[in-house]
Amino acid sequence: MIKKEKNMGVLGMSNKPKQQLQMDREFGDLLITYLEQLGVEYVFGVPGGAIEPFYSALARSERRGGPRAVIARHESGAAFMADGYARNTGKLGVCCATTGPGATNLITGVASAYENNIPMLVITAQTALSTFGRGAFQESSCTGTNTVGLFEYCTRYNTLISHAGQFEAKLVSAIMTALQSPGGPVHLSVPLDIMRDKVSHTAPTYNLLNLLNKPSLVDDVAVKHLYEELLNARNPVFLVGDDASEAIGTILSLAVDLGARILVTPHGKGLVSPYHPLFRGVIGFAGHQSARDVLSDPSVDLLVAIGATLGEWASDGWDTQSLLTTKMIHVESVEENFIRTPMAKLHVRGRLSTIFEHLVEKLAKNQRHKIYAIGESSAPAESFHREPELHFIMDDPESYCSDATPIKPQRLMRELPKIFPPNTRYLADSGGAFTWATHYLHPYDRRIAGKRNGRGGLFRASLEFASMGWAIGSSVGTALAEKGCPVVCITGDGSMLMSGQEITVAIQENLPVIFVILNDSCYGMVRHGQRLTGAEPIGYELPVIDFSAFARSMGVASHIIHSPDDLLALDIAAICNRNGPTLLDIRIDADEAPPMGMRTKALKSSQYDK
Repeated sequence: MIKKEKNMGVLGMSNKPKQQLQMDREFGDLLITYLEQLGVEYVFGVPGGAIEPFYSALARSERRGGPRAVIARHESGAAFMADGYARNTGKLGVCCATTGPGATNLITGVASAYENNIPMLVITAQTALSTFGRGAFQESSCTGTNTVGLFEYCTRYNTLISHAGQFEAKLVSAIMTALQSPGGPVHLSVPLDIMRDKVSHTAPTYNLLNLLNKPSLVDDVAVKHLYEELLNARNPVFLVGDDASEAIGTILSLAVDLGARILVTPHGKGLVSPYHPLFRGVIGFAGHQSARDVLSDPSVDLLVAIGATLGEWASDGWDTQSLLTTKMIHVESVEENFIRTPMAKLHVRGRLSTIFEHLVEKLAKNQRHKIYAIGESSAPAESFHREPELHFIMDDPESYCSDATPIKPQRLMRELPKIFPPNTRYLADSGGAFTWATHYLHPYDRRIAGKRNGRGGLFRASLEFASMGWAIGSSVGTALAEKGCPVVCITGDGSMLMSGQEITVAIQENLPVIFVILNDSCYGMVRHGQRLTGAEPIGYELPVIDFSAFARSMGVASHIIHSPDDLLALDIAAICNRNGPTLLDIRIDADEAPPMGMRTKALKSSQYDK
């Protein structure tokens, strides 16, 4: 005879009334209900004792088809995954960790998101409230290793939930802060006993979609002034940053109508087709001389910077001769970015999509001023009979075309867009990988203007905080967000040794991520930076690692690439259609110096600025 527990049916199915089941919900279940309002599909993290009630709620959610857990190998990887998911969906990224070292391990990934305004909800656990101050295992309260204090400087909202009655209001306040302008990570520290406490009501108190539905506010006077400046400009230039992503279609349409040459910051690379007839390259770190030449052209009478943070890497080391000048108009939705352009002749505030829709409409009524016209093309890469024409100049065209062995990193960047499909997403890690990709990687996006996906382009990097290993974790979040699109993670051997364990998440999730390892047995940026700045050569060596064998040990398909012929011999269709990751161990020419002149110049000058 089978003994049944009270109120339990066959196979453990509950016989309780539906209302009773709702009343048994814990605060973790309530949190997930709010994530469902926002369409969030994944929570990235690593389980642990104090965060277990939240994972129990995630298990219940997954069984009914709601948001589910994706388990990282290190908490910083979880934050990077949430970052990649948020960038590519426009939704809230969510990551979580247990108390103590779980929470502190998150900090690097959260700080990276903070510097790049990535909307992220960070949930960390605390030991039970009754244990505060008593030396509990991994205690992280104000009387232990104060994790709330640690997160203060890398979040836009940061609080401990000390009473169950605070939970819902603080959660909603945090989410609204994360998704406002400027966005960024927010942190809730939740004690174990509060997370598992029962919710006293059956439905969420707040409707997040209503609360987040804000009108598009525009400064009409400033937009009118901007329009007049555009009409009167003889030789305008547009500088596009990553915050311009939601309006990039109308921005490009306006540039085409005006014949304005287009530059991008390193952050904005990927928003504009490299083959656009008006595109003249990347300005700033690892950028192109042709872009600098445009800015120093004396005939340029107007520079419109759009959604550009204009920190060191985006402003060519704070160039006050040709970039940060009185010829600039700065158009922004994030007002704090105006702090970096006090010299601008005009600051235009508002939602960028609304601003540029107004400008395009105004210009369409003024047909006599439409001086430039280009037909839009969206031809896939396979249809090209010859390599499409670039309208900017790269530093080393010989290496870009070189057949040498070991393969030149310049040639590698040339070939990647040729062999992978046009919808491939590329992520470049901090270090040499970013510099090579920024200067030499040009995905085959042939669109000239018109409507675009407002969540960014085919290329992404994480600058400012520039965490090594960001691309490894973020590529997992990107692949979950962009199902059906190959994702290429370009990273270095140093980053792979630091965070390569996250490749196993791509295995578990059956994600077609291609990890391209630039293997030169050194920290390349350190080695070449020391040489270029005259510093002592120290600390840059890495052991010779067979990353292909490392991949195979985990069941990951892998290939060693010595030459361009090895690369071109790959079965790319099989790689892109694989239910799991692939690792390419690229043995690059270690003597090739990355295009990092702007960075070395800044390091040299800082020696004498004291």
